[in-house]
Amino acid sequence: QVKLVESGGGLVQSGGSLRLSCAASGFALNSYAMAWFRQAPGKEREAVSCISSSDGITYYVDSVKGRFTISRDRIRNTVSLQMDSLKPEDTAVYYCAAALHASISRTNTEYRYWGQGTQVTVSS
Repeated sequence: QVKLVESGGGLVQSGGSLRLSCAASGFALNSYAMAWFRQAPGKEREAVSCISSSDGITYYVDSVKGRFTISRDRIRNTVSLQMDSLKPEDTAVYYCAAALHASISRTNTEYRYWGQGTQVTVSS
């Protein structure tokens, strides 16, 4: 059974840091493009960051460039999102997603597997 489980969300003050992790079971996520999406209340789900399967190509939405870093741990079969200099506008539910192809995409319909989401709340 394929499963993605996020962890690491929580409440943090503006300017603080959090590290989200996504653990996969039932498949090797190293073979697929991975992404972190987020959805704030009343807003559409958006791609925050993506990473390709093998060549390390990454994508960041403009609002998080220079503050967030996506990475893979190929031994642990996990993908992480290091979030620094957090702002109140980063508050959202963050989802890990796996695509059934190697190249990155910002389109949520290209992602086949999704985690349950983890809440990130940044207070001002």
